[in-house]
Amino acid sequence: MTNPRAEPSARDIRRWRRYLAAERAEAAVYRDLAGQRTGEEREILLELAEAERRHEDHWLGLLGARAIPAPRSDLRTRALGFLARRFGGVFVLALAQRAEGRSPYEADDDATARMAADELIHEEVIRGLAGRGRLRLSGSFRAAVFGANDGLVSNLALILGVGGAGVAGPTILLTGVAGLLAGALSMAAGEYVSVRSQRELLEASAPNPDAVAAVPALDVDVNELALVYRARGESEAIARAHADRILQGVDIATGSLPTQHEAVGDAASAALSSFLFFGSGALLPVLPYLFGMDGIQAVLLAAGLVGCALLLTGATVGVLSGASPVRRALRQLGIGYGAAAVTYLIGLLFGATLV
Repeated sequence: MTNPRAEPSARDIRRWRRYLAAERAEAAVYRDLAGQRTGEEREILLELAEAERRHEDHWLGLLGARAIPAPRSDLRTRALGFLARRFGGVFVLALAQRAEGRSPYEADDDATARMAADELIHEEVIRGLAGRGRLRLSGSFRAAVFGANDGLVSNLALILGVGGAGVAGPTILLTGVAGLLAGALSMAAGEYVSVRSQRELLEASAPNPDAVAAVPALDVDVNELALVYRARGESEAIARAHADRILQGVDIATGSLPTQHEAVGDAASAALSSFLFFGSGALLPVLPYLFGMDGIQAVLLAAGLVGCALLLTGATVGVLSGASPVRRALRQLGIGYGAAAVTYLIGLLFGATLV
């Protein structure tokens, strides 16, 4: 660790000022996010901001008068602050999670072991908060992202396959529109049935609210209520203690399993999201033909539009999952283009055979 009594190098000072700016910016992000929340989440975010202030004090102590003028944070942290002030939400929390995970303190001798440990714990705290948002988004968002991706890839593949066979532009346009409508309706129907079926399965396993009426008539000595909690995964000792509390007057609802309806989402909204997002994705490769283009120019423009959209959806999933958005975007692009290339080559093969 650098001796604070020795004259620090210019490199040390630049690094300390960079850390100071980052701590101040991260504390501001947490305060901005807290201002858009209430209750427990607000308290957690404010405590994180206070922890970042303690880290700020550490760098101020090392810098002394060199902390003036106030340093500016890097572009990434400033962008995170802008998003926190304007939008908030799970996207910002996911970005903050990645920012905490990139902390350099563990490998820096001028940061204390406690500060390095703090940053690891902060990442887990943000992961938990972001997880709540991901859970709320998981139903309709899943249908939206996958609906858009399916629309992009399937209709691009369809259009390129038909175009590769040498079919005229108007026929390709009709094929693309038919593929859009057929795919969007199929996705909506499939998503509705899937979500609805999943909810019905969960409802079949949910506790019966009428069971509370049977509690006063239970045999306290036999205590068969404990079997309910053992069936739900509790050990025999914990289940018996749980049942004892219920029989002593605690509401039976305290022993209920949490329902997962919120995680599954609403069937109608999931179906609508699938229809709209599949349709919007499937529309992109059709656009060149809608504007009268034909031939290789239309193919290249359709592939370019879909490629941009695939990069965007892949990056979005990457941000929300706390993974690298660039890697997820490139993976999405590779999969989409791979599927389209296969159908295009098949179309060329059929076209040559027909000729």
